[in-house]
Amino acid sequence: MKKALIFGVTGQDGSYLSRLLLKKKYIVHGVIRRSSSINTRRIDDIYQEPFAQKKNFILHFGDVTDGTSVNDLIYKINPTEIYNLAAQSHVAVSFNIPEYTTNADALGALRILDSIVKINPKIKYYQAGSSEMFGKVQTFPQNESTPFYPRSPYAVSKVYAHWITVNYRESYNIFASNGILFNHESPLRGETFVTKKIVKALCRIKNNKQKKLYLGNIYAKRDWGHAQDYVLAMWKILQYKKPDDWVISTGKQYSVKQFINLVAKKIRLKIFWKGKGLNEKAYSEKNEPIVEIKKRYFRPAEVDNLKGSSQKAKKILKWKPSKDINDLIHDMTEYELNEISNEK
Repeated sequence: MKKALIFGVTGQDGSYLSRLLLKKKYIVHGVIRRSSSINTRRIDDIYQEPFAQKKNFILHFGDVTDGTSVNDLIYKINPTEIYNLAAQSHVAVSFNIPEYTTNADALGALRILDSIVKINPKIKYYQAGSSEMFGKVQTFPQNESTPFYPRSPYAVSKVYAHWITVNYRESYNIFASNGILFNHESPLRGETFVTKKIVKALCRIKNNKQKKLYLGNIYAKRDWGHAQDYVLAMWKILQYKKPDDWVISTGKQYSVKQFINLVAKKIRLKIFWKGKGLNEKAYSEKNEPIVEIKKRYFRPAEVDNLKGSSQKAKKILKWKPSKDINDLIHDMTEYELNEISNEK
């Protein structure tokens, strides 16, 4: 049986990837950080099922900022594949904690790669890249040949992780691949990310549980896909005959404002917009402002326009997204409305 080691197993992608690999009969080892509160909510269902008794899904304490724990885990488990999904992944927060972001997102990848070379160069490695690396985009749409122009400590750290992966691949002839994934969301998305923030707030406003939603740049454009589709791409990347770098995207683009309108339409929340700039607001049928723009939510350096081209993955890996933005919004709104209905 193949063994997978997932750094970042408790995140959105780690949760979906664990389920995919278990279905494919892998033994899955996941790494979680030690903390005073347990953060396994996204994987509790699979950890508590018989998988745990059969030792098909095993959790370990560790941290990519600790080279000793990284090295010890890889030595002890000796996995077939390693997926590095661990990161401080919130772009805006990376401006507040740039040193930690760099330590986790950039040097974390280096620690894993260096351990692979020293312990078992046959281990296959997947590095989770991000469309944020393109930043101030140089070509449109963005593909594997588009130059990087990162605009945040998070994106700069991911660029380092990308190139150190390429460097170790070429220097030591290991199977190390980069997935440059565009924005991908799901019901399991963290609550500080804009899509989750929008869906959760609008569903609560619809049900009189919340009055307002505050946002930053609503004209930023993104290429949004579903995390379920994107973890399948991760797996396919490591099954290909040789290591390489891959853009994974839908090729379709929407602004944050368009996303808000689609969510409102889905849950039958009638809104209309008035004003410009910081004074632009979305109003309810009762003419009450329910979405407002706040300067504090703007990034120091904005990324305005991301849209990917994953023709290479479609042609070679035979991967394409199975869910569009309407499917994504359906899944996210159903989840939030169910959460609200279960509130006491």
